[in-house]
Amino acid sequence: MNVIKTNIPDVLIIEPRVFKDSRGYFFESFSQREFDEKIIPILGHSINFVQDNESMSSYGVMRGLHYQRMPYTQSKLVRCVKGAVLDVAVDIRKGSTTFGQHVSCLLTGRDEEGMRIAEQFAKESLISNQSSNTGAFNRTCP
Repeated sequence: MNVIKTNIPDVLIIEPRVFKDSRGYFFESFSQREFDEKIIPILGHSINFVQDNESMSSYGVMRGLHYQRMPYTQSKLVRCVKGAVLDVAVDIRKGSTTFGQHVSCLLTGRDEEGMRIAEQFAKESLISNQSSNTGAFNRTCP
């Protein structure tokens, strides 16, 4: 797994190690052990995901900015299962040095990349391919 830092420290791009051959491909979409090994040195803490969601939207659909309020905030690890999705994370943490800034990432079913989004960020998705599916591991904060 490779972790790419963005201009906002609490938003990271996650690239899994993919094994490809003539039959297709295989990769671990999530491993708590490997996630901890890579993420703890960057964030200073572990993230334990407790929920897994998947959604499907039609081409051109924009799922507008949405977020959870305390005490229901969630950290997310989002990836595209099929098609292509432009995912955007916006820092809405008042007092944050990156308040109002955003990170966007084109996630595709071909690239297997994911985006880790911290609690208290707003998120939106623009479906940029026919019949896209996205998956998200969510962590409900204590």
